[in-house]
Amino acid sequence: MVVLAAALAAQAQDKRNLAPGFTGLPADAQVVITPLDVELFSISAGGVMEPKADWTASAQRHMKEALHQRTLSLGRRGLELSTDQADSLAELLSLHAAVARSIAIHHAGFLKLPTKEDRLDWSFGDALQPLQQATAARYALFTWVRDSYASPERVAMMIGLAMLGVGVSGGFQVGYASLVDLQTGQVLWFNQLQRGFGDLRDAAKATESVGALLAGFPARQP
Repeated sequence: MVVLAAALAAQAQDKRNLAPGFTGLPADAQVVITPLDVELFSISAGGVMEPKADWTASAQRHMKEALHQRTLSLGRRGLELSTDQADSLAELLSLHAAVARSIAIHHAGFLKLPTKEDRLDWSFGDALQPLQQATAARYALFTWVRDSYASPERVAMMIGLAMLGVGVSGGFQVGYASLVDLQTGQVLWFNQLQRGFGDLRDAAKATESVGALLAGFPARQP
């Protein structure tokens, strides 16, 4: 019974991650893989988030390879933007973060919008059509990740306060992945990560994070 309940819960969650009426992509669908939007931070003793460029560069390298391997394993024809395309469309691509946060808060989170009736009913409108025109792809996969790690000073403070019975948080990993129909702007699938573990600076752990972020990605239709 426990296994059955868990399976039903997972099935319900998977359904909530899909737009109404959407079950999967056509077998020959072209999906453009947009550049990873990822940044890593160190948390100071006082809780200040300090960007770490070298950590971010490592994470981008590890995640890009993991994302490439993951899309291959899913049997997808993934297209990647050229550097020039990514630069010219940078402002447009940045829209994903705002929409994904809204979905995380108002669909996956506790501040649900009654008008949505718990459906994944979100759209970019026609804002992403320039991306379709530039790539000739019908669909796009967007990924956004932020990860933070306690500095040695923060760890020392955490240990000291724990001895006094006071809990202080360390790092946290947050990520969003969205599959979007570029022609209609509709978000077809969405998934998120919110957890206090993971390390994108390590290749194997970055691969696990990408796998978790893409868990439940729509199955390929015959």
